[in-house]
Amino acid sequence: MTESTDFLTHLNPSQRRAVEHFCGPLLVVAGAGSGKTRALTYRIANLILTHKVDPENILAVTFTNKAAREMKSRIETLFAQQLAVQTRGQRLELLPELEQTQLRSRVYKKYIKPLWIGTFHSLFARILRYDINKYTDEKGRQWKRNFSIFDESDAQTLVKTIVTKQLNLDDKKFNPRTIRYVISNAKNLGLSPQAFEKEQSGYKGRLYAEVYHHYQDQLAANNALDFDDLILVPVKLFQQNESVLGYWHNQFRHILVDEYQDTNRIQYELIHLLTTNGETEKTQWDWRDRSVFVVGDADQSIYSFRMADFTILLGFQEDFGDGLPDETTRTMVKLEENYRSRENILQAANYLIEQNTQRIDKILRPTRGLGEVIYCHQADDELEEAHFVVQQILKLNQQNPELGWGSFAILYRTNAQSRPLEDALRLRGRVHYVIIGGLKFYDRKEVKDALAYLRTIANPSDTVSLLRIINTPRRGIGKATIDNLVLAAQELGTPLWEIIRDETSVNTIAGRSAKAVNKFAQLIKQCQENTENLEAAEIIKFIMEESGYTDDLKNQGTDEAENRLANIHELYNAIVEFQEENEDSSLEGFLANASLASDLDNLEDGQQAVSLMTLHSAKGLEFPVVFLVGLEQGLFPHNRTIDDPVALEEERRLCYVGITRAQEQLFLSHACERRLYGYREPAVRSQFLDELPEDLISSTLVKVKQQTPSASTEKSSKPSSSTAKSKEWKKGDLLRHDTFGIGEVTHVFGSGKKVSIAVKFPSLGQKILDPKRTNIQRVN
Repeated sequence: MTESTDFLTHLNPSQRRAVEHFCGPLLVVAGAGSGKTRALTYRIANLILTHKVDPENILAVTFTNKAAREMKSRIETLFAQQLAVQTRGQRLELLPELEQTQLRSRVYKKYIKPLWIGTFHSLFARILRYDINKYTDEKGRQWKRNFSIFDESDAQTLVKTIVTKQLNLDDKKFNPRTIRYVISNAKNLGLSPQAFEKEQSGYKGRLYAEVYHHYQDQLAANNALDFDDLILVPVKLFQQNESVLGYWHNQFRHILVDEYQDTNRIQYELIHLLTTNGETEKTQWDWRDRSVFVVGDADQSIYSFRMADFTILLGFQEDFGDGLPDETTRTMVKLEENYRSRENILQAANYLIEQNTQRIDKILRPTRGLGEVIYCHQADDELEEAHFVVQQILKLNQQNPELGWGSFAILYRTNAQSRPLEDALRLRGRVHYVIIGGLKFYDRKEVKDALAYLRTIANPSDTVSLLRIINTPRRGIGKATIDNLVLAAQELGTPLWEIIRDETSVNTIAGRSAKAVNKFAQLIKQCQENTENLEAAEIIKFIMEESGYTDDLKNQGTDEAENRLANIHELYNAIVEFQEENEDSSLEGFLANASLASDLDNLEDGQQAVSLMTLHSAKGLEFPVVFLVGLEQGLFPHNRTIDDPVALEEERRLCYVGITRAQEQLFLSHACERRLYGYREPAVRSQFLDELPEDLISSTLVKVKQQTPSASTEKSSKPSSSTAKSKEWKKGDLLRHDTFGIGEVTHVFGSGKKVSIAVKFPSLGQKILDPKRTNIQRVN
């Protein structure tokens, strides 16, 4: 291809300044929806087309494989478009398919294949395939080029073996998952086993260090690395071997890093070493034909729990740049034009994030119209909040044909919040939904485990449930023991429980595991004896505590374990709600209801669906209509962050990310009370709501093409009973029953004064009611 800069004409001035930067350091502060991927893509193209940089001298680091594929695809299309115009005289898409394929093939071989584009892990694993044999760690451990990469499951198994077999430790006191988490964090901080050990003063820390030593021994013995090693080992190799670092420093003359605010310290060290060749004196750096180009936004840094450190981005100007003020610096460009959201959404986002102190000052500037006012809904509780959200989705879908189910997203702080939302969506069965970045509530492992306990108590002949829980959490009942018990039951033609419940049989079959099996059987028997005296909620609380399940999660001490514990609590809430709304509050009744929920067919791939996800999962996505729910103190911001200024600022960034996912319309909501651990607790609206400008937020629903109900209609204000009963009922009507909650009319029987209606309630199925004799109110 001949040299051409025509392809840059449609970039805005800030994007163009970033793309045309050639040598030296540059920080691109890219606000939400400002076209950062375009800037990265066009910069690579400009380096190759304008400055004749060899593609193999470009290293572009992304944070997901998906982002890497998208970047390659965009570059390929851009180059193929240029080649089509230059060689065929017309745009690529106007050429016959065969010619398009031929041009893309030429571009791929010449420009795309030689590029080093990928994630930190994939790129540096590739480097290690060349040079890991030149590395020796502090203890003399070595690896060969054909090393294996252990996934998280492999790593967990290895740590467990070390804890229980090599060190003969009690894995309940020294949880292998917790120790693996500690080792991973140590590696992300760049700490070897020796360095980690020096930082430990307590017994437990020193023991963790011993496990870390053994863990690295075993990795080396297996010629294996874990994911963290794919970053740590290259750093140690470069620090140890100047010739290896020098080679790769000369190879990668132009380094680009996406999502720079999400790098951790060890990743930063990699970029620093490759850029500077290990030279510590800044005045000695040679920027001729060399650049480091990083793109990110401190306002969107939300992954500190993954060891991400946004201060790395804040320190770029001091570390690499000229350190001058924003107005005069030549080593920073701000992308502030937003091409995603309406003006009022951006104003709210700007106003909120300005409350943070640790950031680079910038303002998202709109390129689109004002848009609809942001609506903030105050709900009575989480059930009415969920009902409100679903009602708005239905109305917007009906009034705006262009808004399919996939146009809507519901965002929340924690996974456990999805449960009442899922219940409300199931009530209106035609609304398809999908959980992004997680499982539907009743499909989550901990929920399935808890339900398996309940099913075993209610129906001990349920061998599938029994096998799921017999060693969950681990209680020393091995696979061989379980196989022997199952075999005995099969030969006798009796349910497995009949064998397990008999102490004599267990003592005969289970050997050394007999004590653990008998203890488990006694726990189940105790619960079975109490089913008539205890309600289902009390049973689940008792069995989760006495089985050791909740203690096992607490002892793990990880964010994942905390989320699983929250889901157990939410299951307890679901049982309490079922008992309150259902005349049949038995354990069997709840399990029947839960089975209907968990057995729903999964949505087919590609089918339009409402997206439910946590705010962390929403990063990088966008939707025409966004519902940001649960804006309450202690929930969002999370209670563990309220008294920590640094953590609170990250929560505010998380809220900022949520707001900027919305393209056309944004709904915010909070509840006056919320069920926590089975009890209704008053809720206080989030401080983030009070930090938004009042003139941008409305408590009255806006018009969307057609008149929609006012806030007073959508809230819990109830029309009079006489009004509700005087109008004719029809299929699809929604109503509120004082005891059963919100339900949908499925059938109308009779006529005139002799009318009865069948109503489907999400927690208890259908009930036939007499409107004249029942205290019900219409809600739509």
